[in-house]
Amino acid sequence: MLNKIKGKINNRNQWLIQPYLTGFIILLLILMPIFSYAQNADPINTEIKELNKKIEKSKNKIKDIQAKQQQYSQNISQKQKEKASLNNQLSILDNRLAKTKLDIETVETEINQTNLEIKKVNIEIDDQNEKIQEEKEHISNILKFLYKQNQGSTLEILLLNDSLTDFINQVKYLEDLNGEVVNSLDVLKKYKKELENNKSDLDVKNKEIKNLKQELEEKIVSLDEEQNNKLFILEEVKGSEREYQRLLSRAKQEQEEASAEILNSERAVRAKIAQLSKDELKFNDKGLIWPVPKNVITAYFHDPDYPFRYIFEHPAIDIRAGQGTNLKAAASGYVARTKDAGKGYSYIMIIHGNDLSTVYGHVSKIFVKENEYVVQGQSIGQTGGMPGTSGAGRLTTGPHLHFEVRLNGIPVNPLEYLP
Repeated sequence: MLNKIKGKINNRNQWLIQPYLTGFIILLLILMPIFSYAQNADPINTEIKELNKKIEKSKNKIKDIQAKQQQYSQNISQKQKEKASLNNQLSILDNRLAKTKLDIETVETEINQTNLEIKKVNIEIDDQNEKIQEEKEHISNILKFLYKQNQGSTLEILLLNDSLTDFINQVKYLEDLNGEVVNSLDVLKKYKKELENNKSDLDVKNKEIKNLKQELEEKIVSLDEEQNNKLFILEEVKGSEREYQRLLSRAKQEQEEASAEILNSERAVRAKIAQLSKDELKFNDKGLIWPVPKNVITAYFHDPDYPFRYIFEHPAIDIRAGQGTNLKAAASGYVARTKDAGKGYSYIMIIHGNDLSTVYGHVSKIFVKENEYVVQGQSIGQTGGMPGTSGAGRLTTGPHLHFEVRLNGIPVNPLEYLP
């Protein structure tokens, strides 16, 4: 009888102690992942700190390069204000070439910096994945523990009134802890999603920078060609500043004559069409197409860096195209003017509906005749621009197409009309 009483007392003490023991076990389960995070955090934090140092170093390098670029820009601006001379023009070109090399160095540094940032984000994503997995295991352990406790002792505890309150408190405590862990898991998942989005953005940025690097490398090629062209001119004038000034004067006159011819030709052809037909010339195409394969633009409309801006404003875009590239009509219309000037500036002009017209300059061959109707995409000639070749003109910056779009005879930015 005494042994039965002792057994009941021991059992009663066990149920009184059990909630506290359970709470202690739960506390250990909660703290286990925290201890794990603390152990794993140091190597990750150290690596991220090293990456941050390298990223900051790249940023400082870019700032130093930009300071040098600004100096070259100031040199170019100063030279452009001075009187045009052969040596002055070559000096401008040298500064532009040096500045572009720095542009490439800047982009290379930005690419390296972006790669470091991507590496950093990948480390953080892996770290968060590991924490999420630990949280999942953590929740699983708690649920298993709850299930075991509920299965083995619920009926017995309910028969012991003194332990019922402790049991209810214990269950509530576990539910609260379980809810906190679930919330923590949701936060980690959300953070992981943000990191993945950041990585995606960095991948896009890296791709854009690589494309920019390619463009800058192509620009170096253009500037090298431009420098070679200047050396060609220098040879042409035999180093004489007087001959160079005569060359500039003839080039300016050539451009002014071409501009006047283009304007007068458009007016004459439109007047002739109006007399022959009551219907106004319609624009039948959906829009303009690129007259040569879309490529690097070496000079923009009214480009402030255009090397001969002191002679005339650049009324077009220059599109890089190899010597003899097939030239297509940007839109359907009538050929208003074709000029084969030998080794001078040769061009083709086509008028379209909606008061638009297009001009194709530095052409080496012409396949169409004046007053001929051409359709969009039709081959009308070949490009040129190589110094000393047919159609190149007095001054040229290497093989390319000089492409103008005019509205009511006035040059407008072609990029606003091209796809």
